[in-house]
Amino acid sequence: MKIQANTIRPGHVLEHEGKQWQVLKIQLIQPGKGGAFIQVEMRDVASGNKTNERWRTADTVEKLDVRQVDCTYLFADDSGFHFMDKETFEQFMMTSDDIPQEQSAFLQDGMEVVVDTIEGKPVSINLPSTVVLEVVEADAVVKGQTASSSYKPGLLSNGLKVMIPPFIEAGTRIVVNTSDVSYVERAKD
Repeated sequence: MKIQANTIRPGHVLEHEGKQWQVLKIQLIQPGKGGAFIQVEMRDVASGNKTNERWRTADTVEKLDVRQVDCTYLFADDSGFHFMDKETFEQFMMTSDDIPQEQSAFLQDGMEVVVDTIEGKPVSINLPSTVVLEVVEADAVVKGQTASSSYKPGLLSNGLKVMIPPFIEAGTRIVVNTSDVSYVERAKD
């Protein structure tokens, strides 16, 4: 669908120069002399490369239809990550090129995720905001540290490191924020 450049918003997926680009940032620039234009920072959906593009506000661009599908993560094997559409029960696979390592580390069997599809092809996933993981290794508490100001490194069951409060020990299950890999609270289970 053709839209005017001044209606582009972050999250839109555009077709430009034969490629599919996801809009990351936009900035409307109104110079003192001449017409206004829009500066768009985009990421190539296929390769992950970023670029900046400028359009006049009156230009038209091709916006692609992005559909969000509720899915269940099933398992991973040598070929990739397997998901199931919760409505149609259709199974599909995404490769490690489609899912960044920062996201794939949080995937757990049976996890509910939202998969973005462009023209029926899965292109990215949206994880839940938090997940519960077990601390498998934690440094010992140094005497004299106060709980309010100091954190210690801890190793999680998925292999990621996170800064945790001194009272958390190995074997404790904690809630971790998936966007910035930070400790939220002790799990309530």
